[in-house]
Amino acid sequence: MTTPLLVLASASARRLDLLRQIGLEPDRIDPADIDEIPRPGELPPAHAMRLAENKARAVMPRHPGAYILAADTVVACGRRILPKPADRATARSCLELLSGRRHRVHGGIALAGPDERLTLRRVDSQVAFKRLSEAEIAAYLCSGEWRGKAGGYAIQGWVSGSYSNVVGLPLFETAQLLTGRGYRPPCSARC
Repeated sequence: MTTPLLVLASASARRLDLLRQIGLEPDRIDPADIDEIPRPGELPPAHAMRLAENKARAVMPRHPGAYILAADTVVACGRRILPKPADRATARSCLELLSGRRHRVHGGIALAGPDERLTLRRVDSQVAFKRLSEAEIAAYLCSGEWRGKAGGYAIQGWVSGSYSNVVGLPLFETAQLLTGRGYRPPCSARC
């Protein structure tokens, strides 16, 4: 009996790297192209879950009988959902807002099994930023590391909760979800 394929419904290089850290190599990478704009009044945890679910549902029809793994990461300061900055000005705004504050990172995971049943999980982490100087903000903006990152940053400061959730995919919960739904990696992924 062959193991059903594992499809990662994400174009995120960080998510792929994280999966590889726990010995999982997706058979296919098929990013979902969905609208990621928050709905009016949508709270950050619900937004993360909706996006993960919508990504999985968008990719499921293209890979019948496969495991579809989708995820989304939402950085929130209070009820405010921070964007993935498209420009330096937006990245600066995010960093200035987060400077010297604690905020939450909400990770939504959706896993569809070969039976097309969808299982959802949410993982919340708390991150604290030290107060950033103008020089630190400027240097970080020059690094370009903010590009494509929710909230305009890669992990810094300290984290209470899942480090890998803040990076882009909560590994412990993802591995538990896959195992609980019966996914067993092919021997080559374990050896």
